[in-house]
Amino acid sequence: MDYTILTALRDRHPAWRLLASPHAPLVASFLHRVFVAPNVRTMSEADLAEALEDQLFALRELEGPQAYPRTAHDYLDDWAGSDKGWLRKFYKAGTDEAQYDLTPATEKAIAWVASLTERPFVGTESRLLTLFALLEQIGAGTEADPVKRLAELQEKRAALDAEIAAVAAGDLPLLDDTAVKDRFLQFQQLARELLADFREVEHNFRQLDRKVREKIALWEGSKGALLDEIMGERDAIGDSDQGRSFRAFWDFLMSSRRQEELSGRLAAVLALPAVAALAPDPRTRRVHHDWLEAGEQTQRTVAQLSQQLRRFLDDRSFVENRRILELLRAIESKALAVRDAAPSGTVMDIAAMGVQVDLPFERPLFTPSRQPRLAALMLDDGDDDVDTGRLFEQIVVDKLRLRTTIRRALRRQAQVTLHDLLAAEPLRQGLAELVAYLELAHGSGGADTLEGVRAIVDDTVEESIRWPAHDAAGAPIERRARFARVIFTR
Repeated sequence: MDYTILTALRDRHPAWRLLASPHAPLVASFLHRVFVAPNVRTMSEADLAEALEDQLFALRELEGPQAYPRTAHDYLDDWAGSDKGWLRKFYKAGTDEAQYDLTPATEKAIAWVASLTERPFVGTESRLLTLFALLEQIGAGTEADPVKRLAELQEKRAALDAEIAAVAAGDLPLLDDTAVKDRFLQFQQLARELLADFREVEHNFRQLDRKVREKIALWEGSKGALLDEIMGERDAIGDSDQGRSFRAFWDFLMSSRRQEELSGRLAAVLALPAVAALAPDPRTRRVHHDWLEAGEQTQRTVAQLSQQLRRFLDDRSFVENRRILELLRAIESKALAVRDAAPSGTVMDIAAMGVQVDLPFERPLFTPSRQPRLAALMLDDGDDDVDTGRLFEQIVVDKLRLRTTIRRALRRQAQVTLHDLLAAEPLRQGLAELVAYLELAHGSGGADTLEGVRAIVDDTVEESIRWPAHDAAGAPIERRARFARVIFTR
């Protein structure tokens, strides 16, 4: 709770920005109604915008037509912006429609606002019993002395035997309505907090994926060391306290016997008159199904991130392998070129072993650098007229036309040189078009790649290209360029 840290949180944390926003009532109420209350994990942009338009229409009818003048799509884009961070906007694989989900910070802010309302009943007994039960579990699970463990277990068995004997004798201690309400309200609160935790776990996995991608993009070492680093990061979050706790929870919840037991106990508790008087949320009856849906969403996110990371690594491996093959082909071409022309004379010299002696006075003396003196000058605006029309005389080479020309020539023959290609299709834009052809021949990806076409450079043959041009005075001239032979092949 340091002043500087709180100031930074106020300026940067999305939850604090939401609470300080003048539109906080609209944002919190709408997102709670759409995402939190029905436990919706993701929603398409069209459905979310339609729901927001309905709420905006109702608010304008209540507060006047000037209230909230922007459209629903504008508000959603604003809430998902980096300066707000209240919604996460993303695209699912195979679709071009945007999807929205709550961020963990927004859910925290909504939960805090919900806790400000007065509660008709505040239970404390169940929380105290929960605290004692937790301390008992910690003490029993960390006790290494077998004598003490046996004594505790025997004490529990004696207490259970006494309770069994009392029930057999007809003495049935029952919870009163207050105790039932206390425990049920605590169950509802913990169930809702557990649903909110899933979004934070999913957010942590996405942050890990982003950190790993940044590390891959900036990595300069070997691929083996990179993979070892990535797998270490993945194992670190899986073996962390949060990862182990989530895995244990998921294994417990995936048990069919546990699900049936939980469904039966929920139905029995909701049928009690004291619980029915509280008018619980209807979704409480299927809260364990909501846990399953939220957990499955988290598992799908982890699987999708792993698949994207693998594709990202495969793309980098493809680029590296392609570069290695290009270097090998260049070496093979040079080797074949000098196969029949053995070098004459000395091929390699190895310097004789000796001691290099550097005398102290042979080193150069220090020379102080001269600091330039900058004079403050005032620049006056000139009165000369500048021809701005020359700025619009730039030319743009249509690379799509050049790619089409290359592919059309390769349909008639298996390979064609750039010299022959330009003999059939002369240059229209001079040197700029020739440079575009060379860029296509050496392109390594993106829009400058010729799919299905390879370009080979033969350094042993020099070719010349000529094209008409005009000099500065406008007189016609002929220009010429010489470069190594470029061959396009299928």
